[in-house]
Amino acid sequence: MTAPIRRVSTRMPGWAKVVSAVVLVLVVFFAGIRLSVLPGLKDLFGTETHDRSGPALLESIQDISRYDAASGNFQIVVDLEKDTKYLPDAIRGSRTLYVGAGTVDAYVDLGKVGKNDVTVNDDRTSATLRLPHAQLGKAALDADRSYAVSKQRGLLDRLGDLFADNPNSEQAVQKLAVRHISEAAKDSELTKRAETNTTTMLKGLLGSLGFKKVEVSYGT
Repeated sequence: MTAPIRRVSTRMPGWAKVVSAVVLVLVVFFAGIRLSVLPGLKDLFGTETHDRSGPALLESIQDISRYDAASGNFQIVVDLEKDTKYLPDAIRGSRTLYVGAGTVDAYVDLGKVGKNDVTVNDDRTSATLRLPHAQLGKAALDADRSYAVSKQRGLLDRLGDLFADNPNSEQAVQKLAVRHISEAAKDSELTKRAETNTTTMLKGLLGSLGFKKVEVSYGT
């Protein structure tokens, strides 16, 4: 007489079903939000932005005696790649293409002009001015015209983005863009244009006051 065949139970325990359901919901949630594969899911779990910032506080006031005589507009495409030693880029690493647009002002500091730098004849028809050389201001990145073209991140970087926000993710490329824009301004003729414009402004101003001859020079 043959022994009865025992059937092995393949039913999943209750706790395992709960865990599997939670994991499935999380996978669908993140996939829908990140990849937009489920129509309407982004609207269902969409976020609203509320600006609850307090009023800006005035910390200090500085008197400015400089004449902004020229402004240059610059644009740079930053290609920043970060690699991890002994790991392929697909696992850990990032590469960002960023278009940075900004301006640099060139100015002449009229506050450094001393009494000996200005000479006027007795009948006040001729004036000679010696001014300091034009300088470059700090590069200012234009947020409205700067943007990331593409971002490539490894698997570990992407997983990290799911569970933590990184407000400084673009800070590195922004700083690099500012540095390149500053270097480009130094290589340009922006300070020369500023001195030319300052000379034109002073000759026009003093000419309207009755000066017939105005000479402007620049030096340290």
